[in-house]
Amino acid sequence: MATQVFSAVEFERLRGFPEIDREELVRFFTLTPADAAFVRSHRGSGNRLGVAVQLCVLPWLGFVPDDVASAPAEAVLRLAEHLRLPVDALGGYGDREQTRTDHLVEVAGLLGWRSAGDVEFKELDQFLAARALEHDSPKLLFRLGCDYLRSARVIRPGPEWLSRRVAAAREMARTETFQRVEPLLDARKGLRVELDGLLAVDPELGSTRLHWLTTGPTRATPAAVKAELAKLGFLRGLDADELDLSGLPAERRRFLATIGRRSTAQALSRREPERRYPILLTLVAQCAVEVLDEVVQLYDQTLSSTDHRAERKLEEKLAARAKASEDRLGLLDEVLSVLTDPDVADEAVGAMLRGIGMDRLRRARESGPRRLPADHGHLETMEASYAHVREFAPAVLAAVGFAGGTAAGPLLEAVRVLVGLNATGARKVPDDAPVEFVPTRWRGYLERAAADGDVTGYRHYWELCVLLALRDGLRCGDVFVPGSRRYADPASYLLSPEQWEPRRAEFCALVERSPDAAQTWAATEAELDRGLGDLEAVLAGGAGPIRLSEAGELVIPPLSAESVPDDAEVLRGELMELLPRPRLASLLIEMDNRIGFTDALVHAGGKSARSPELTRNIYACLIAQATNLGLVGMDHSSGIPYYVLAWTAEWYLREDTLRAANAMIVNYHHSLGLSGLWGGGTLSSSDGQRFPTRGRSITARAMSRYFVDEGTSTYTHVSDQLSTYGTKVIVVTQPEAPFVLDEILGNQTDLPIIEHATDTAGASLVNFALFDLVGLQLSPRIRDLGRITLCRTGTKADAAARHPHAGPLLTRKANRALISDQWDDLLRLAASLKFGHATASLVVGKLSASGPQNTLAAALKEYGLLRRTIYAARYLSDETYRRRISRQLNKGESLHALRRDLCYAHEGKLRHRHHENQTEQALCLTVMTNAIVAWTTEYLDLAVATLRAGGRPIDDDVLAHISPAHNENIGFYGTFTFEVDQELAQLVAGYRPLRTAKP
Repeated sequence: MATQVFSAVEFERLRGFPEIDREELVRFFTLTPADAAFVRSHRGSGNRLGVAVQLCVLPWLGFVPDDVASAPAEAVLRLAEHLRLPVDALGGYGDREQTRTDHLVEVAGLLGWRSAGDVEFKELDQFLAARALEHDSPKLLFRLGCDYLRSARVIRPGPEWLSRRVAAAREMARTETFQRVEPLLDARKGLRVELDGLLAVDPELGSTRLHWLTTGPTRATPAAVKAELAKLGFLRGLDADELDLSGLPAERRRFLATIGRRSTAQALSRREPERRYPILLTLVAQCAVEVLDEVVQLYDQTLSSTDHRAERKLEEKLAARAKASEDRLGLLDEVLSVLTDPDVADEAVGAMLRGIGMDRLRRARESGPRRLPADHGHLETMEASYAHVREFAPAVLAAVGFAGGTAAGPLLEAVRVLVGLNATGARKVPDDAPVEFVPTRWRGYLERAAADGDVTGYRHYWELCVLLALRDGLRCGDVFVPGSRRYADPASYLLSPEQWEPRRAEFCALVERSPDAAQTWAATEAELDRGLGDLEAVLAGGAGPIRLSEAGELVIPPLSAESVPDDAEVLRGELMELLPRPRLASLLIEMDNRIGFTDALVHAGGKSARSPELTRNIYACLIAQATNLGLVGMDHSSGIPYYVLAWTAEWYLREDTLRAANAMIVNYHHSLGLSGLWGGGTLSSSDGQRFPTRGRSITARAMSRYFVDEGTSTYTHVSDQLSTYGTKVIVVTQPEAPFVLDEILGNQTDLPIIEHATDTAGASLVNFALFDLVGLQLSPRIRDLGRITLCRTGTKADAAARHPHAGPLLTRKANRALISDQWDDLLRLAASLKFGHATASLVVGKLSASGPQNTLAAALKEYGLLRRTIYAARYLSDETYRRRISRQLNKGESLHALRRDLCYAHEGKLRHRHHENQTEQALCLTVMTNAIVAWTTEYLDLAVATLRAGGRPIDDDVLAHISPAHNENIGFYGTFTFEVDQELAQLVAGYRPLRTAKP
């Protein structure tokens, strides 16, 4: 365990005063009349001001720094003005230590604070020990300890003392962890030996079992499925799927498993047993769940790829069939011309048809294609790949257990029958085998095979129907996998009724939604009526861009280009001339000096003391990932050895740390004055950006529209201030709608997001409903908005009577009974997402794929249809609103361009093969993008101030058109040097000097 939590410089900073913000200044440095009377009871202006400072600082920091005179100037000024004392009176206060100490004792007595004694030390140790089981980060534990002492009104001792208590708590947590898992080690004979065996090289694998287990697949193939099944069988042989680690907090389990994943086998083997075995136990338990999820996912992807290949072959067959039918169509035209000619007598028809040519007629009859089945031959085409499917499907069904509700009963019974057939080698499907789950379009295959007595054909078609139905059931949640996380019972994603009951009122107050369905319906109906009234006013005029055609259809022309003032381009040129031209590494060092965001990039093992060399290595790794240069390329460009960079990236660049670092940059940017000109941080947008990939990856897909070969997608969330607060790597062919809510509900920044814009891909009915239920507004730009279904709450006649022009557009009546019956469950679902009980993407994906038999999903979509109608009425009636949404989506596009320019190396082709590594690279790119945006924003502000000081009038409305999402003044290319001290020495008052404008 590391005992040095902070460096000497950090300890010195912790002993002094930090910077103070406006909120803290008002909250802590406002004296009550009683406080002022207490201060005035002391003699001398210096003593009075010193006592006042200590009186305010103690509740603020939980201690009083020795150098009271170094308190923030704005705080001292505020107190001096209130007490009518000279500010410089504090200058000599504290020269006599006893005076300062005596005053602190008086202040503590007045406020009810006390010094730490044996009892307080014991209580603090107990608190830290409990927290250390949840969080191993020493700096976090230090902050939690400070917060605890402050809440208990105990004066904080020196930081060195508290850091030693933190180290002791971490040591106690390590001991406690082993004591909690030791019964699991003793319960199975030889488990310790088996766990140690994970660290030895297996001759058959050519690597350690540890490396084998933690290396995921890179391709969805039968071989990959079998490889994951082998891992699953091995883990079950260790009883890893039955390990009960609930005695350890979830955060502790996650921390230990992370250590296991990132450590080498040699490093783990050198650790003492008390540390090694808890790490390995949590790792194999986590792997058991993850590998099970991988098996099911690979089953889905491999079967789907076969399905897609069948679709492509079918398209080719249908095209060839159409081409071959041209001659028959020509013959048909000739026949019809005879048959439909009224001038041709009936008795002459036969002779004229024979004149066309009997041989030609016979050939046409004999060569005619057979009539296509209901699915145009899709299942038949897929049956040609039956042998390929059999390479992996039987093994998956034998290894994975499936469960489901009543609706999935026939399918689950069919799966059981199929498993039995595979186990016994029988070929004939029993006569009583279920077929209720088979879609209508495929039943003809089974009926035809049964009628022909084709046992083999029936087996093939029936088995394919079972496998495809199982895939679809897993996607929508009708079928689930016990022991899985990603494919668990959908009911487990929701707060239980017992959990929901006491939180209902809290949630409804939080999102301002009524728990009464009738009241909600009335409010929604009134909102819809107001929206339709506004739309009616627009349509009644008939002369605006939004109008009705003669056929009564909506005409929605594209928005005209937004007019940008000519002064904006001129101003932009002037500002660009003033901005410095740093290299990328210099910019990163400068921004970290101001923000300190690399402090969030902590070692996975919790170590905190950081050398200058380590900071340099972190900078190099961030740039290597963001520019797509890679660690090898950074080795060549910077001279920092590859193995040093690889170790740094492995232990410091993780998803959780990178998200924390990014949040710090976003918060800093949000606090800048110029950011407010672009937006208040309340509106955001999201969109996918496609990147080509090199090499095999389970997330890569072919999409000819974007890639020559394959690629993946990065889904980013951008605020109206042009900062990126959310990043997620998704499969490029996946629907984007399930991922829209994820980053908004998981927003860790200070951005007060209340409204979100997307393109058509994110505008699903489920999203419209969930956004409203969690107290947010979804504002998408929908393609072909005039063709979507809109609903009404009353009769068609009533809607037309109230709104003659807008009413006829409402083609469906909303199902009030369905929404009302499910209203409490809809709120419970939304609360489960809002309170973090479930991941939005997982729930939204399953609900979107659900059929009408899922009542909750049906009610959610019905409510979403109602919310979409209200939104459409507002969107169509307000051009300013439409332009606002379009402007926000364009901001996201501008950041896409910046990210594309930054990720320049290797032709922009991503080379990481696993989702975890791809996510880390995408987050590094986001961190660097936000650093550039924040840097540009600051220097634009400085440049504006310079121009205004020189007499140049600058209107804020014009300045709002100057975007920080550009990079022409930043050097992305060439070699990289990380001379931190030299870079910081160039700063004047923390900033680079502006350039001189050209005359």
